[in-house]
Amino acid sequence: NSDVMLFSSEGKAVRFASTDARAMGRVSKGVRGMRLPEGHAVISMVIPEEDGFLLTVCENGYGKRTKVEEFPTKGRGGKGMIAIQASERNGPLVGATQLFSGDEIMLISDQGTMVRTRGDEVSVVGRNTQGVRIIRLKDNENLVSLARIAEPEEEEVIEGEAKVIEGEAKVIEGEVDVSGEVSDAVDNETTDGDSESTDGDSEEAAPEE
Repeated sequence: NSDVMLFSSEGKAVRFASTDARAMGRVSKGVRGMRLPEGHAVISMVIPEEDGFLLTVCENGYGKRTKVEEFPTKGRGGKGMIAIQASERNGPLVGATQLFSGDEIMLISDQGTMVRTRGDEVSVVGRNTQGVRIIRLKDNENLVSLARIAEPEEEEVIEGEAKVIEGEAKVIEGEVDVSGEVSDAVDNETTDGDSESTDGDSEEAAPEE
């Protein structure tokens, strides 16, 4: 069983065991995961993993990374703990995701600005802090979306290429085998034909004696 984390635009997060949300039918209303104040909403859900970092970013371009271990598991339905201070400087929380070493992130503003940067460059600080500037925005421009970009491991890429090469080798080998069988068949038919012709000549020569 794993834990579930919910993040609200208020800058808070709640972490609870997945078993606390019992299985229900498709058309059921479900159970409360997080208690929200008026005017706020849940903006992200994360399944936390060991050795991971939680990246939180706010509307005005500020954000931070925080170790997963700093978010203890509690019951569902609470108001949550502070994940980042949604202060006047930061604005409301607009995105939260889990990062691992080597991951990159994409930040998108409401005016179409897109910035891609390495997650390792974002400072690692505690939960109850404001974070640092991670994207510089223009006047009246707000950050609206965050996405994690996970690059495949080099070993996985090499292994995949090896499998493709191995597959091509098998195809080529198969073509050679098929070609060899056809050649053998043609040679056999030719040899058999020559033998029949020779036998025929012998039969025709006999009456002349």
